[in-house]
Amino acid sequence: MLRPKPARDAGFTLIELLLVIVILGVIVVPLSDAVIGVLRNESTTTNRMMLSHDAQISTTYFAQDVAAMGARDYSGQVANGTVPWVPSVELNAPYNNNGHVCGTSATPTALVRLLSDDWDTTVTPPVRQTDVVAYYLLGSDLHRLKCTASTTTDFVVTHDVNPTTPAVTCSSTCTSATVPQTVTLTFTVTAPQTTPYQITLTGQRRQT
Repeated sequence: MLRPKPARDAGFTLIELLLVIVILGVIVVPLSDAVIGVLRNESTTTNRMMLSHDAQISTTYFAQDVAAMGARDYSGQVANGTVPWVPSVELNAPYNNNGHVCGTSATPTALVRLLSDDWDTTVTPPVRQTDVVAYYLLGSDLHRLKCTASTTTDFVVTHDVNPTTPAVTCSSTCTSATVPQTVTLTFTVTAPQTTPYQITLTGQRRQT
């Protein structure tokens, strides 16, 4: 009578198991690095696109606001048919600077405020009002606050602004009664995983 052969144990030996672990480590580590790199690149690209979008938005609004700025002094005599200008650019201005209220006491000091005339023609004679556009920082967000006789709007035009970097320059003295032809606001934006870069907002006054 033949005896059955003993059953052979199935499975890995300890050496085989160690070899598998080593091989998996060799494969997984580079693969993990590649996946992390892809995710980082995707995050960086997204952040750059957001900053670029903010730059386009703020550039459009600022150019529009500077083009419309310019307030005149109708309280005195008109010389040679010309109504003199009054200072129309205000720097580091509180919400109620020079009696032109835009915002509340809780509104941060504006980096720059731009003034312009707005005539109410629904009454006779027409009444002159002053529109105000203020650009101010709240944390790292650059806000655009616009106040007219009938409406007030306030929204963020740029995120991730380095609060130590904003600067305002003009083609002539900003706060002079001789209204400058151009106004420029520069600042640096910094988002996670992106290189800081400078945004320059420039506008040219339309009125002469």
